[in-house]
Amino acid sequence: MAEGQAQLITANPDRTVQDRAIPDRAGQDRQGAAAQRTIDVCGLTKRYGKLEAVRGITFDVNHGEMFGLIGPDGAGKTSTFQILAGVMEATAGTANILGRPARDMRSQTGYLTQDFSLYPDLTVAENIRYSGDLRLIPPDEIAERSLQYLRMFDMDRFAGRLAGQLSGGMKQKLALVCALVPQPKVLLLDEPTTGVDPVSRREFWDALTHLTAEGLTILVATPYMDEAERCHRIAFMHLGAILQIGTPAELCASLGAKRIELRTADLRKAESVLSEGSGPDKDIIDVERFGDRLDLLVHDPDKEQAWITEKLKGTCLSVDEMRVDEPTLDNIFVAKLRTLSQKADTVEFPAKQDHRSLRGQVAVGAKNLVKEFKSFTAVKNVSLNIRNGEVYGLLGANGAGKTTTIRMLCGLLDLTSGTMELGGSGGNLRTEAVRKRIGYMSQKFSLYEDLTIRENLDFFSGVYGVPDQDREGKIRWVLSFSGLDGKQDQITGSLPGGWKQRVAFGAAIMHEPDILFLDEPTSGVDPLARRAFWTMINQLADGGAAILVTTHYLEEAEQCNRLGMMVAGELVAEGTPSGIKSQQSGHVLEFIVDQPQHASDLLKSKTEDWRVSLFGERLHMITDEDPATAIKETTKRLEENGIHVTSASENRFSLEDVFISIVEKARTQGKAATDD
Repeated sequence: MAEGQAQLITANPDRTVQDRAIPDRAGQDRQGAAAQRTIDVCGLTKRYGKLEAVRGITFDVNHGEMFGLIGPDGAGKTSTFQILAGVMEATAGTANILGRPARDMRSQTGYLTQDFSLYPDLTVAENIRYSGDLRLIPPDEIAERSLQYLRMFDMDRFAGRLAGQLSGGMKQKLALVCALVPQPKVLLLDEPTTGVDPVSRREFWDALTHLTAEGLTILVATPYMDEAERCHRIAFMHLGAILQIGTPAELCASLGAKRIELRTADLRKAESVLSEGSGPDKDIIDVERFGDRLDLLVHDPDKEQAWITEKLKGTCLSVDEMRVDEPTLDNIFVAKLRTLSQKADTVEFPAKQDHRSLRGQVAVGAKNLVKEFKSFTAVKNVSLNIRNGEVYGLLGANGAGKTTTIRMLCGLLDLTSGTMELGGSGGNLRTEAVRKRIGYMSQKFSLYEDLTIRENLDFFSGVYGVPDQDREGKIRWVLSFSGLDGKQDQITGSLPGGWKQRVAFGAAIMHEPDILFLDEPTSGVDPLARRAFWTMINQLADGGAAILVTTHYLEEAEQCNRLGMMVAGELVAEGTPSGIKSQQSGHVLEFIVDQPQHASDLLKSKTEDWRVSLFGERLHMITDEDPATAIKETTKRLEENGIHVTSASENRFSLEDVFISIVEKARTQGKAATDD
């Protein structure tokens, strides 16, 4: 395969994947016996009645390789995992693990499903012991291994805590420990970090890369493209078929495009102007709007920069900044699907109300909010002002106090102290008039799982007081937005997570609130569906709604106009995405090396862990030293330890760099989330 060219795969069951030597994190070339195919899938097909969920896919995963499956909801990823885990039979084709049928190798396979797989009323230690007993592991070995893995995840001090009382990140770490105690040869992870905060996600993935370096073979599905970058190779699935296999760099290069970051005064107007005529076969492939910039995917950045400047000048808009960069995997994901005539669903919302006159007014005003639960203070003197027409992102690790803050702002939870107003109203915020102006999509409870989709939508339209004459049109819109036309009689609990989130979002906005609270609305949603969410969120904000949103996916947080970051119940930073990044002290250095995990471990041995982060083959290091000096000294140190540095340069802070820096610095000051 030529450098920079991703491999195209069809649904033909004939073998098309070439053997590849996968370099491990210690730089050793895995060939011969060490490079055996651990997972071997050929012509795999799975049908459910007339539905062909998996259509003759073929791929290999080598010993010690981290292999990713990405694709939109309904691509066939979970069915593939279930066959490889031995819990489901294939309709046709073969799925072998270590040369034997997957069903015969269940004792050698660890499997994390999308659903919560722990017993909430058992402690951490009891869950691990139960998992080990099921695999017939001797009790003394269970105890020894569980301590080893709990220490790896810094969870040994929580062995006596009930699993149901853990945060999302800690639950996923515990589930991984339960899967590792039998010491499997293969680990299958189906979206393992959904709902997990950025700090825990980074710790989780650092552990996975160490495990692959030790020889564990990992197959992982993820809706987060920054995680997919950490895989050795990726298979892009769509409608049950594999469209493309390659390294992250190969997939990005295969599009033959660059990304332009554009900043201008009126993003809404600029997006409208530049989106006209954009498309897969156009000069501008794609236009995506963020909180304080547009991202344009183009074939020829030099040519397009001049055209963009002239085009905007013709509409009385000036360019504040343009910057050319490489496309992200998110860009590639959306662009590839658009070439298949798939696009983010942006069906026009059947609006009956006009909130544009409210733009600029303070919709949510809170001063010195405090919430105490007995001796524990969950929220400490938080003050917020969110205006109509604004999207405000509230960020924080699990246990930081975000959901408690939202519940107080919604009037669902009494304040311990502080003052608050919604839409200009203070005092009693639980009146019917105020409630009709609010929409709330909860992080946990949003829909009744044992009702049909239609029954849920009927219920919520009634609760929110949607006029009878408008209900049918609103329900049709939700079904269309969710991609569920004709499936209104399906039981809601049977929906995949991404589709369930779309229905819940639609239910929360049917009554056209001018104040909207969205608590992790896109958790587990693929990039294309996430684009549809944010297109709709921006439309609501453009129409005058004030929107507060929480998210653990920091690429998505860039979509917000302003951000607030919470640590241990306190609001510790606030501003625009660019503003918060520009306020950070120090410098971000990026190194591309041949042994990323080895390099990361080496650098962490001499500095605080949070200063070093891994993104595939790219290594970020935050330093307070002069950039040129730090690059020279770090490169020398890496080379002296047998690590080849391909390139080294100063880079800009990513929002994840900023978030983790803020959280870790706050921890050194004695602030900690509730799990700690």
